[in-house]
Amino acid sequence: MNSAARIRLVLASALAFVLVACSDGEASAPSGATFPPEPSARPATPSQAGPKTPRLGKGQIIVAGLEVPWGVAFLPDGSALVSERDRGDIRQVPAGGGSPKRVHTVEGVDAGGEGGLLGLAVDPDYERNKFVYAYFTAGGDNRIIRFTLAGGKPQVIFKGIDKARIHNGGRLAFGPDNFLYVGTGDAGNGSASQDRDNVNGKILRITRDGKPAPGNPFPGSPVWSLGHRNVQGLAWGPDKKMYGIEFGQNTWDEVNVIQPGKNYGWPEVEGKEGRAGYVDPIVQWSTDEASPSGAAVAGNTLYVAGLRGERLWTVPLDGGKPKAELVGELGRLRTVAVAPDGALWVTTSNRDGRGDPRNDDDKILRFRAG
Repeated sequence: MNSAARIRLVLASALAFVLVACSDGEASAPSGATFPPEPSARPATPSQAGPKTPRLGKGQIIVAGLEVPWGVAFLPDGSALVSERDRGDIRQVPAGGGSPKRVHTVEGVDAGGEGGLLGLAVDPDYERNKFVYAYFTAGGDNRIIRFTLAGGKPQVIFKGIDKARIHNGGRLAFGPDNFLYVGTGDAGNGSASQDRDNVNGKILRITRDGKPAPGNPFPGSPVWSLGHRNVQGLAWGPDKKMYGIEFGQNTWDEVNVIQPGKNYGWPEVEGKEGRAGYVDPIVQWSTDEASPSGAAVAGNTLYVAGLRGERLWTVPLDGGKPKAELVGELGRLRTVAVAPDGALWVTTSNRDGRGDPRNDDDKILRFRAG
């Protein structure tokens, strides 16, 4: 055998070995291909968006058969914790897809209407303290607990957020300052949004123990901003500017730039009106185009999941017109999150009582970065 032939044989053998190793080690998923994540040292937060923009093509179904997935929060190994609203279960989904494992059940969840087990957040110091946070509807209110997946009794760190069949808010996210931000709804009582002493219809900023965070605009208060109807999306841009996503009533849904102590108008104002004392949104959509829920930033793009609108909105943060993607392809979209490897995860919400479930609903799709 001459030298060239020996080289070809070695290369062919190496390629065959790699193909066998990849096929044997790949996780299975209910449908669609899976692929391993790019390495990451710590969980992603809305303030840690990568520089690459995800490719919104077909996407990969990494898990299916969930029941109203609501919150998504990533662990340091790239896997995700996903809350199921009506069941009260938290499932761990492998980074590259595959069968989800139930890792925790939140006791005392009162699921009904828009309530149930809602937002999740992983502590920025998770590798040290192992803390996970959950927002849920209990028997008498909405509340936030802190717990570990290893077990033990969860600690209620914040309670007394009024509950109702509608407008329970529920989004949790750690900001760039490592404080916990909370989106609440008005629980059907619009006047609560304008009452600074009421935590409903607000964005709250609290410590990991549930206390008002230092530097809040109103001394001794957890309130960060007010005049909100139902906040279900929180995200930060590369410049640490904060965005709040809000359900309108009959006319306008909103994307707001959130500033401490500012009033965003509900129920006096809906959409852009330019009225003194209230902050106008930077983007508005008709309610049938959006009914927005989760939000995340990747690169210089804000992604907003639409429920009634059944689409994913992309909002350029450096100028440009918002664009609708995935229109009608997946049904109702609830949550969008950026994984540690820069990929975009999008959850459907077709089993929430307002959608048209498909055979594999609800599911999570993954769109690769760049």
